[in-house]
Amino acid sequence: MPSRDKRADPPFGRVRIDKWLWAARFYKTRSLATDAVVGGRVHVNDARVKPAKEVKAGDVVEITVGPVRRRVHVTGVADRRGSAEVAATLYRETPESVEARERFVLERRLTRPIGADLGPRPTKLARRRLDALRRAQRRHGQPP
Repeated sequence: MPSRDKRADPPFGRVRIDKWLWAARFYKTRSLATDAVVGGRVHVNDARVKPAKEVKAGDVVEITVGPVRRRVHVTGVADRRGSAEVAATLYRETPESVEARERFVLERRLTRPIGADLGPRPTKLARRRLDALRRAQRRHGQPP
């Protein structure tokens, strides 16, 4: 009988939430996943949890990554990080979550970047003139 790696299949179909988030590729490192759980950005079955909380198939996990909130159903568990194809089989995102995420992406694409209304970047000559004007205002006691 060949020896099996005991870490390949989690015991009883449960795994720590920080390991699962890392294996499902929501976070790049396990320490980032742990920090997110400790920081309250991860909820399991609508309850704030600690990194040692075990998840199993059927649990609902709510993850906030940046401004995006994702709600997923756990369909499988893994305590090792695999390929993206394998990671995609570990969860199923709710339709409401997908819609909200796509709406956020569209809104972000349509908004103008910060500073777009300021015009082009000043030339070296224009920047020197601005600096001279500000120095003159400071000498005469005027606010810049």
